[in-house]
Amino acid sequence: MSETTTIDQVIEDLEIIIQDAEQNNSTFGYFAVLYQKVTKKVKEGIENGFFEDNPRMEIMDVVFAKRYLDAYKAYQNNEPLTNSWKRTFELAEDGWLTVIQHLLLGMNAHINLDLGIAASEIQRGKNIDDLHNDFNKINEILSSLVHEVQNTLSYIWPPLRWILKKTRKLDDFIVDFSMEIARDGAWKYAKSIASLSEMDFQASIPGRDEKVSKKIDIIVAPGFFAKTLMRIIRLGERGTVAAKIRKLKEAG
Repeated sequence: MSETTTIDQVIEDLEIIIQDAEQNNSTFGYFAVLYQKVTKKVKEGIENGFFEDNPRMEIMDVVFAKRYLDAYKAYQNNEPLTNSWKRTFELAEDGWLTVIQHLLLGMNAHINLDLGIAASEIQRGKNIDDLHNDFNKINEILSSLVHEVQNTLSYIWPPLRWILKKTRKLDDFIVDFSMEIARDGAWKYAKSIASLSEMDFQASIPGRDEKVSKKIDIIVAPGFFAKTLMRIIRLGERGTVAAKIRKLKEAG
């Protein structure tokens, strides 16, 4: 991957991860596919004037994406990275996790940790409140991740639609997580660090990282009923990882 400076390069870098995951049957490809779809939606929004400051939002998209891309490269090269991403990448080897759990793990690290950091970085020396409306619009697009998660999982294993209709339990688990994402946590964190010195800004990240890392346990080991459903879904997820990645790409 070259130095990423544009949203088109973000999409290209994600494609490299996806292709590598397909070739190696790696679950890293699940989140990369979903994130690429969302990035394309952000690009479309910028081109259609969806944001108040569209050039600024491309900068934010790149800064935001680079936190994931840099974490991925750091993990591949055995270099230091945030614990949230380190644990998420390590769990890629867990054969019992469902596609949806892998997706939620990526969403947790990237949104709950990286989003607030990215927002504060692009507004350093400026009034961060000027970003608030566009921050909310970015969250509208990111929240579509949750619906995309449900649609893609149902595409991989159609009986899920019947399970969701009959139980609502797994659906509640997903919605609860999405509401947590949609809350003001990332924005409050961004505001709290926006005016800090570079040293204090960097010093604040490990504490936030620790909190976000703890959310991983909720995703990996939800309540008994949700965990049982996850096991059933996992047993129903037929095919190789590469085949599931291809289905994720095909799902609309």
